[in-house]
Amino acid sequence: MNIGEVYREGKRLLVQAGCDSPDFDAGCLFEKVFGFDRQQRILQSYAEADAEKAERYLALARERAGGRPLQYILGEWPFLGMMLEVGEGVLVPREETELLVRTAAEMLKERENPQIADLCAGTGAVALGLASLLPDARVKAVEKFPAAMRFLRRNIKKTGLSRVEAVLLDVLDAASTEGFPALDAVVSNPPYVRREEIPTLQREVQREPHEALDGGEDGLVFYRAIAEIWLPKLKPGGVAAVEIGEGQAEDVAKLFAGTLEKIHVFRDLNGIERVVSGMRRA
Repeated sequence: MNIGEVYREGKRLLVQAGCDSPDFDAGCLFEKVFGFDRQQRILQSYAEADAEKAERYLALARERAGGRPLQYILGEWPFLGMMLEVGEGVLVPREETELLVRTAAEMLKERENPQIADLCAGTGAVALGLASLLPDARVKAVEKFPAAMRFLRRNIKKTGLSRVEAVLLDVLDAASTEGFPALDAVVSNPPYVRREEIPTLQREVQREPHEALDGGEDGLVFYRAIAEIWLPKLKPGGVAAVEIGEGQAEDVAKLFAGTLEKIHVFRDLNGIERVVSGMRRA
């Protein structure tokens, strides 16, 4: 088989399996194995394909057709210009989470040496994104699960952003805040899917860790903990910003209203309410 035939066979497997973006996925998998971007692949389309690489590519295409997330197969995924390691046991960074990072960074841009807690840190996308945008920030990236913690620590090392510290803690435990200084910011992309909705999610999302999705019966368990446990750690005038699920803005704003003022809701590029932010009352 030549290069073009191998690529098309992988794409056919993805189309047959009903993948949402077979062209994109097949291109990513092909580049991972052969090292050819789209233009190179087209230019080399009639060249004979290396048999071993062809089989490896088709094996990855079959994995993707079986529902394994593309990001897990690739082993890394971009976020705010960084390439973060991902895999089984950690939530894949989403583009909409960049809104959370940019919102928090904008709120903190005038503060010197801000002390930040990123709760439910996962890959470290939020913590590392904030550290990249705020050169003098110190960020404690709080994560409970060892599998996710391994990716968090690797991504801190990979990016070289040593101002981010990985902290193994349960954010739902009131004792978790002990040892934390007064904070300039609490930021989080917590689990917020209602438990009963998890079985209805896309098959790829269901391959991600349920503990990173499950927000309890009403999806608000972590927001209550943030309001009760973590917002009191903010300095007067300190800021909070959280990512939310669709339809949760009003409930989260109400939970935070006891501690915060100047509460705002920001919409993502799809027009969905995605981030709630506010400032602790003086």
